[in-house]
Amino acid sequence: MEKIIKLKALLKKEKVDGYLIPKNDEFFSEYTTKHFDRLNYITNFSGSSGFSLVLKDKKYLFVDGRYTLQANDQSGKIFKVMTIPKQMPKKILKNKNYIIGFDPKLYTKKTFKIFFNNSDCKFKPIEKNLIDQIWKRKIKKNYNKFYTLPKNSIGENFQEKIKKVSSYLKKKDADFILITASENAAWLLNIRGRDSKYSPIPNCYVLISKDKKISFFCDLRKMSLSLKKYLNKIQVKEIIHTGTILSQIKDKKFIVDRNTCSIYFEKLILKNNKILDFVDPIYSLKAIKNKIEIENTKKVHIYDGVALTKFLFWIKKNIKKRKITELSAARKLFQLRKKNKKFKFLSFPTISGTGSNGAIIHYNPTKITNKVLNGSDVYLVDSGGQYEYGTTDVTRTISLNRVNKRIKNIFTRVLKGHIAVSNFKLKKNSTGSVIDSKARKYLKQIGLNYSHGTGHGVGYFLNVHEGPQAISKNNKIRFEEGMILSNEPGYYEKNKFGIRIENLIYVKRKKNKNYFENLTLVPIDKDLINPNLLSKIEKNWLDVYHDKVFNVLKSFMNTTEIKDLKKACSTI
Repeated sequence: MEKIIKLKALLKKEKVDGYLIPKNDEFFSEYTTKHFDRLNYITNFSGSSGFSLVLKDKKYLFVDGRYTLQANDQSGKIFKVMTIPKQMPKKILKNKNYIIGFDPKLYTKKTFKIFFNNSDCKFKPIEKNLIDQIWKRKIKKNYNKFYTLPKNSIGENFQEKIKKVSSYLKKKDADFILITASENAAWLLNIRGRDSKYSPIPNCYVLISKDKKISFFCDLRKMSLSLKKYLNKIQVKEIIHTGTILSQIKDKKFIVDRNTCSIYFEKLILKNNKILDFVDPIYSLKAIKNKIEIENTKKVHIYDGVALTKFLFWIKKNIKKRKITELSAARKLFQLRKKNKKFKFLSFPTISGTGSNGAIIHYNPTKITNKVLNGSDVYLVDSGGQYEYGTTDVTRTISLNRVNKRIKNIFTRVLKGHIAVSNFKLKKNSTGSVIDSKARKYLKQIGLNYSHGTGHGVGYFLNVHEGPQAISKNNKIRFEEGMILSNEPGYYEKNKFGIRIENLIYVKRKKNKNYFENLTLVPIDKDLINPNLLSKIEKNWLDVYHDKVFNVLKSFMNTTEIKDLKKACSTI
């Protein structure tokens, strides 16, 4: 492989034994643009998370359980695929005295601590990225302007948000905070951009002092006159000068975002200053949506529910009449979403998989892998949209004709887990780690499980995957009113089928008690349910949910679709 040979030549030149290639770019966003997807270039792996370690004699690709099958399919012939956290790089490097090169703008100290703590290797920062030296490509320039959110979509102006951050700095006896997560800067200033294909984020950094002096670093070509006026008391500076300005600050105490502050920036700050061991408070502030944000999110879930429900009816009615493939199905769903004027773009690449492809957790169909939908398989579609204003994410698994009893029973157990999450009685200190076990209970009764978390946090017209809250075995963040999460247990059988049921839910408070309320409004396929496995409480949950789906969506359906909706939402 020519590019590997070229990379190994550079290892020799730089006098290193290996090189790390992450998925992310310098902004650490989830979805990296193609011309900065260095991991995909070197490994051919297209998933949204992972990293590679190329040594002189071995090549490793590290991914989590969502991507094991996909990584093996795309990269397994050349790279040894390792599933984290079961197979950590520090174990491979144990007792090795390698010198490993890396780009300090693409890694954080937190990442190094997780993956390489206690390693005997030495890690050498190389500022000129080695992949960029061998990857000759035209980098498409993006000058899409940043923009402000209208007042009726935010609920809190940016001056109030800045006061909260300033108050946090004073409380922690800090002089500055460097905000390096673009989504946090977007939330803080109530602005959005188009620097990611699937998230309305503006690539930028923000430096805030305890006395509320702010420097906003970005590509100045993305600043409109109206935005400059909006940010009239904020110093707007060219992003390439971020490092220079940080290096000029001396004898101050900083808070940095441990998740996205690169080793490069951290080194610049530490040269003349101290970094305090506190977190960027915006993650927690952003996680709690206010009443306006929740109401807008409810509206966009109606728009999204209409599109997806119409799509599922179309699939069921046309499966025997025409050739429908995974790709053509995804295109059809996109077209239905586009009919709503509030729809902006997808919130992530649509997962459209049937049969064995459905077993690949984050599968994205390509011309090579594209399968025709047929009556003997189940079909899994996981998709979402960015709307004005709100973010959606929903998964439905449907039968296309004949489904065997075993698949029905497994689907029903996944549904039982889904209902268990939805009905969970939240207490003052409830966290995702406790709820995650409830979602898996019914699958585990028959020796089955799934290799991903049960739910992730969701942003408000921002990232579809956005913490710190989550429903997973290691998450200890306490659930609070206004938090939005996904509820998505599943089951995947290699080379056979995949099942997942996903709704977005939010924490609602009523009569001094918190509970989950569904946001997603799409029927759950009763053709895949074995009613005998459901309790009275579970049947009631399903009937109440479907009753709501019918009453909310019926006014958006034509005469034929209303009949389909009535059938889909009838009592179990």
